[in-house]
Amino acid sequence: MAPLYYEDIPLHQPLLRLTKGPMSTAHIMRWSAAMENWHRIHYDHHFATGHDKLPDVLVNGSWKQHVLVQLMKDALGRESWLWRIRFRYEKMDVAGDTVVAEATAIAKQEIDGLGFVTCRVVLRDQNNNVSTAGAAIGVIALRDGPKVPYPFVVKPDYAAMELPA
Repeated sequence: MAPLYYEDIPLHQPLLRLTKGPMSTAHIMRWSAAMENWHRIHYDHHFATGHDKLPDVLVNGSWKQHVLVQLMKDALGRESWLWRIRFRYEKMDVAGDTVVAEATAIAKQEIDGLGFVTCRVVLRDQNNNVSTAGAAIGVIALRDGPKVPYPFVVKPDYAAMELPA
């Protein structure tokens, strides 16, 4: 696959969509086990719906965070660096939901020979309801610039860059 460069990133149109699911209780339980999150709302339907009065077994918030990070890395390419991300959970995702992640570039800036791309990131369910939303800044190489250093070191010039609310 050809590398992606800063100049290739279009503004105000989706860069990438990832679809996950429908999420089964097995998917949710495997993530819970991997994260050692044994809260019963993630695997015990009767506890989740009866005791906690939830609509069903809940998809883990940490899994949703992971999907947003994967979304940004996949959208900007292997040689990029996810520098900042901020998001908020707006609704619960439950067993049976399909989660669609989308990143849209909303701003671009060149600093020190590197490209900084600010994206809106969102997770929606199969009914197009937003469950998680936020913003992220990725660092990507310019076509005729240096590679993004690994590890990426934050310089004082970058401090002025803020994530939109």
